[in-house]
Amino acid sequence: MKKLLSAIASAGLALSLGMITATPAAAKEPTAQQQKMTACNADAGAKELKGDERKAFMKSCLSNKPAKPATQQEKMKTCNADAGTKSLKGDERKAFMKECLSNK
Repeated sequence: MKKLLSAIASAGLALSLGMITATPAAAKEPTAQQQKMTACNADAGAKELKGDERKAFMKSCLSNKPAKPATQQEKMKTCNADAGTKSLKGDERKAFMKECLSNK
């Protein structure tokens, strides 16, 4: 009986620490909405928005009405945050930044 309880406790601890994935769903890619939320959140962070300004930006960003950056510096911050969110490095990041800065 003690061995059974010990095994159950060990399995519960392993699950809670994330050592064992309960379902294969844990490995799924984020949904489009989750990706959009991540990107908008990164943009708001790059722009160092807080409070009501952040709320307004997030609402606009998530409702498909993104505010166009006014300056080159804002474009650079936004594109850099997006590249960071996507974990791009090297030539991939360089190509992404070139494309991003020319489109925004």
